[in-house]
Amino acid sequence: MAFGAIILIRVLFIACMVFIIGYVFGGFSKRPALTVITKVAAILMIVLFFAANAVMMRGRFADRGHWHHHGCDSVQVDGRYLR
Repeated sequence: MAFGAIILIRVLFIACMVFIIGYVFGGFSKRPALTVITKVAAILMIVLFFAANAVMMRGRFADRGHWHHHGCDSVQVDGRYLR
């Protein structure tokens, strides 16, 4: 699920970039419909940025068992772990 969501977010992000680059460097600013779509694409890019971070964080913290380092509740003295 998370991998599919990441791919979908990336594809939508690229589509938004096409509209924004077309507005800045191309002739999208001359047509009213493309101007509206570009404004929606700019807002969608902000939402996609937060969505991508949420999906990454969810995937990272889904398995709490492997989140901490081995022996993090121990103190290492002279190469040995003390408990």
